Amino acid sequence: MPNYAVVDCGTNTFHLLIAAPAADGSFTEVYRESRFVKLAEEGIGKIGEAAFQRALQTLEDYSKVIAQHEVVATRVSGTAALRTATNGQQLVEEVAARTGLAISIIPGKEEAQLIYRGVRDAIGPQVGRWLVMDIGGGSVEFIIVDEEGVRWFESFPIGVAVLYKQFHHTEPISAAEVEQTRLFLNSQLVDLQLALARFPTQHLVGAAGTFDIIANLLGKLRPTPHSAAVDLDGFAALYDRLLRSTYAERLVMPNIPTDRADMIVVAFILIQLVLEKAQINQLTVSSFSMKEGMLAQMLTLR
Repeated sequence: MPNYAVVDCGTNTFHLLIAAPAADGSFTEVYRESRFVKLAEEGIGKIGEAAFQRALQTLEDYSKVIAQHEVVATRVSGTAALRTATNGQQLVEEVAARTGLAISIIPGKEEAQLIYRGVRDAIGPQVGRWLVMDIGGGSVEFIIVDEEGVRWFESFPIGVAVLYKQFHHTEPISAAEVEQTRLFLNSQLVDLQLALARFPTQHLVGAAGTFDIIANLLGKLRPTPHSAAVDLDGFAALYDRLLRSTYAERLVMPNIPTDRADMIVVAFILIQLVLEKAQINQLTVSSFSMKEGMLAQMLTLR
């Protein structure tokens, strides 16, 4: 059985997924790896030298893994940081020269469509309308879906690396910084507010990342192998605990990966704001996101 590989070069994390197609159109996972590269460590306008070298090393390593698994086709996508960084194209060219991997820098709307494809496969059919949210380092994607398909989608340049760099300067985060973050997000998410007025929904589906952490801490049911239903009753207490914590305290909190301990506070501020805006009363977490959507699309087109 031939193997297929996808690489998602996100602003914070680079993901590698290798899988073999199954007869029913799904796939069997062969290999999975994620590394925190943090391209926006020095800001999203330019990839810093240390992050640039981490990215090169990660993709060199990934290319060796791909070669070991008899992969017949590989797709590599770059998102927000590579879209905006002045030296993003330089990284693309150096990666191609060193590894043969061809990074395709995709627009935000294509990213949103791929996220939806992955999430849909993870959570299965849903009743009523639902809002997908994927929090990246450089951008955040929202998709509103109902039984007829996608009704609206958009990508916003407000990822956690952007929010962290711009607003989170003290430990614990100050009340003023929280307020500044919320004001900024409200100004940026006007189009989401308008979309929710047209297509109201109280069901949020969070795609992997920070939502995986929430599922591990608050998830009560696993309706499918790749999703979790979250008890929102515990969210407020978890939110308050994180906002009162220092970075050192978050580093030792169970179920919070050390590489997420810095930016998780602004991620929770963003999630809390969306819960309020849409008056969410149901939260489902999908462990699939863009990379699984990329793979599903590859397998459909093969």
